[in-house]
Amino acid sequence: MEPLRPTDPSHIGGYRLLRRLGAGGMGVVYLGRSPGGGLVAIKVILADRVDDPSFRVRFRREVAAARRVHSPWAAAVTDAETESDTPWLATAYVPGPALGEAVAAFGPLAEPYARQLGVRLAEALAAVHAADLVHRDVKPGNILLALDGPRLIDFGIARSAQDTALTGLNMVIGSPGFLSPEQARAHGPVVGPASDVFSLGCVLVFATSGRRPFGAGSPAAMLYRTVHAEAELRGVPEGLLPLLGACLDKDPARRPTAAELGERLAVGLPGEGEPWLPEPVIRLIAGRSTELLALPAIEATVQVPGEAVQGAA
Repeated sequence: MEPLRPTDPSHIGGYRLLRRLGAGGMGVVYLGRSPGGGLVAIKVILADRVDDPSFRVRFRREVAAARRVHSPWAAAVTDAETESDTPWLATAYVPGPALGEAVAAFGPLAEPYARQLGVRLAEALAAVHAADLVHRDVKPGNILLALDGPRLIDFGIARSAQDTALTGLNMVIGSPGFLSPEQARAHGPVVGPASDVFSLGCVLVFATSGRRPFGAGSPAAMLYRTVHAEAELRGVPEGLLPLLGACLDKDPARRPTAAELGERLAVGLPGEGEPWLPEPVIRLIAGRSTELLALPAIEATVQVPGEAVQGAA
């Protein structure tokens, strides 16, 4: 978390903004507090994007897509305003790191933890696909780790499984290194649910080995290897090799569905009640949760002479 900058708003949509959580091409994400005291992550569209009709459409689509997905492992939309001068979207705040941050700090996940991660993310993707959507950007940065399980976030480029609008424009949609061969080809076959399964396979290879299955380097090089090269699975636990290899099949028709992937990952899970994350990651999440206690409390309700009583956000 970073302090608010002088140019940042202090309130939006009735929420008090407390810290910056990050920024991207579409907007800035803030930590906010609701009038009732709950903490939320609020994505606010950048001012220079607001008047761009294509970004406004994309933001409306993100809100609509996220609201259609019902899973404990997908970030739920709690509030949104898509038509105001400053559009924004609020989701429940997760005080844990992204998967990429956790692997960088503490190393790859052992097989039991990776299986639990995969089972929950496969369940989230099954819910995405049941809503006739394809996420299109499953990557470590879009997976937050909470004490009870992961959260799949960012539906900014999610589209209907039947929608070819983003696949016929000779452009690549997604994150090189974690997208599917269909996405990498840009003008190839329709990007369907199997594309998300491929991306989840890439994520699990990264989570267990610390490496991307199609290497690093320039986006063009990663896209080429994704389409033409075999995945590098060195370091992946032996018990996961056949299943992740199936996820990374170049032919979408030969990959398991999200539901099938979850069922196969569930074989050999540790007993109920066992932690799903390594101890160092749990301590990190607990520490960040403790830091929240030092954030400003809810502002007191004030009585302004001659006006109705109002509670500050």
